Amino acid sequence: MSHATVEDAPARTGVRVRVQQLGTALSNMVMPNIAAFIAWGLITALFIEQGWLQGIFAGLRDPDGWVAKIGGWGAYDGAGIVGPMITYLLPILIGYTGGRMIHGNRGAVVGAIATVGVVTGADVPMFLGAMIMGPLGGWCMKKLDALWEGKIRPGFEMLVDNFSAGILGMLLAIFGFFGIGPVVSSFTRAAGSAVDFLVENDLLPLTSILIEPAKVLFLNNAINHGVLTPLGTTQALETGKSILFLLEANPGPGLGLLLAYMFFGKGVARASAPGAAIIQFFGGIHEIYFPYVLMKPKLIIATILGGMTGVFINVLFGSGLRAPAAPGSIIAVYAQTASGSFLGVTLSVFGAAAVSFVVAALLLKTDRATDEQDLAAATAEMESLKGKKSSVAGALVGADAGRTGPIRTIVFACDAGMGSSAMGASVLRKKIQQAGFSDVKVTNSAISNLTDTYDLVVSHRDLTPRARQRTASAAHVSVEDFMNSPRYDEIVELLEKTNGEGGAAPVEVEDTADVPGEDVLPLESIVLSGKAKTSAGAIDEAGHLLVTSGAVEPAYVDAMHERESSVSTFMGNGLAIPHGTNEAKDTIRHTGLSFVRYPEPIDWNGKPAEFVVGIAGAGKDHMALLTRIAQVFLKPDEVARLRQATTAEEVKAILTAADK
Repeated sequence: MSHATVEDAPARTGVRVRVQQLGTALSNMVMPNIAAFIAWGLITALFIEQGWLQGIFAGLRDPDGWVAKIGGWGAYDGAGIVGPMITYLLPILIGYTGGRMIHGNRGAVVGAIATVGVVTGADVPMFLGAMIMGPLGGWCMKKLDALWEGKIRPGFEMLVDNFSAGILGMLLAIFGFFGIGPVVSSFTRAAGSAVDFLVENDLLPLTSILIEPAKVLFLNNAINHGVLTPLGTTQALETGKSILFLLEANPGPGLGLLLAYMFFGKGVARASAPGAAIIQFFGGIHEIYFPYVLMKPKLIIATILGGMTGVFINVLFGSGLRAPAAPGSIIAVYAQTASGSFLGVTLSVFGAAAVSFVVAALLLKTDRATDEQDLAAATAEMESLKGKKSSVAGALVGADAGRTGPIRTIVFACDAGMGSSAMGASVLRKKIQQAGFSDVKVTNSAISNLTDTYDLVVSHRDLTPRARQRTASAAHVSVEDFMNSPRYDEIVELLEKTNGEGGAAPVEVEDTADVPGEDVLPLESIVLSGKAKTSAGAIDEAGHLLVTSGAVEPAYVDAMHERESSVSTFMGNGLAIPHGTNEAKDTIRHTGLSFVRYPEPIDWNGKPAEFVVGIAGAGKDHMALLTRIAQVFLKPDEVARLRQATTAEEVKAILTAADK
């Protein structure tokens, strides 16, 4: 019964991870094209019939007037610039970017062709269709190229490449025109009807219950540009403004939250809040306040109530924007505010900020926690959700806070010092050496063995407070994804600041350590098709292999579960490396590893794990093999080979090959 609760939790977190991955993918298609949204928004604000220039050049509202020609009065008939930009340019840019994400330039071209089909097959702005057809085009092109990779005779490559892309693009464009376009148009009309229902029944403020949490999950751009912008655009072209542009972009809720931290927060969170507030409110980078919510998730209540207040005021005053405010800066909001809406928009922003401030202040003031909030750890979690480094958040809580001297020693610390830290140190060491800092020493250690002699300490975000207690004089960096954390790039940047340019030209580093003997990873400890369905079951499976091989006593498996309950051993890139606690080392008879591959990924504390490597390290003779394993899982091609391997001998060869 004790494992039932543990096994039930991952199902919920698995849904969360899939939602986050979808939101990140959709956002990555939109964000590179924000400049095009701004250009279209400014043209719309200036030249549509209800635009800024309509009063000044009212006499030119005729077919020959230049203002009318640019805007195309009544715009969505395709006249002027406004209609073609929203109909063709913006969706095709999104489709191009989506295809490029999947398969480079070839995927981008096919994605753009496919998007044209869905655009011309619909009667509404087709952002959602572009978000479908762009990646679909890139994926199809990638699969098609893989079919004859290495099989084309020399001299015919260009012919095959061009015709295959052209034919595939044609087919997808036709599919988009007859299939996806009408479906997405129907969805958009249904969503519009739902919005009309909410407006007519005074329920629109309830959308903040969805939108504000979605921001923290990085679904804000998907919701804003994928759903609200197409609906708002249609509405704005008919009435001259739309409240939908303000549902997500209102900077008020975030401002109120950060102001509350300025007065009632603690430590680094309180000190950094003023700078974050300026970036969020004037720069429009809303993600700057996400770590402050992640530190205390109950504060999402403050942003929800603030968002609801802002929407309610806009409904009350009938205010709206002419075009999307991107990014969500107060400057961008005012630039797109429709005539007659400035009072309502202003009250909605500052009303939202006031309510968010009051609620957040109350929650912070009555919070019983006495520990200082770890903003760096929360930022690491946010970057993990986002999938890449956040430059604005890193500027506030980066590893170089307060550090002036050069960094010569870096230690990667974990609970036991035998698995997570060893692999993390291997990945970080290679990245630092490739940057030319060969004089920087990167080691790993159990937290209990740390001494205050290191310049920089890297640890899992849940272990950072313990690491700080033992290494108070060091700079600290919190990570969550050990294999490819965005923080590793931040550490390299820090070295460039503190140590100067790399002492040597960047080199391609190869691991030359001796791989340990056959007994560390015996063939009988390699399983190609695991039976477990949960992380707890996978730990049992990997642990049983260690017991069977004679590497550990049965009690070590319990220590593996205990280790997992404190800090996740998920490393990233589909790999988990469960191992025992530091206190359980006396149950290890000799160093041993086990390897289990799962046909269906296991939900590992919210992350998908396909490969589980059980670790029992009696000394340091397993470190070389762990280093090799880390390098394997940094390379998608090697991971694909592991996924396709049919024998234990193949797996062994991949993991222990001399040249990685």
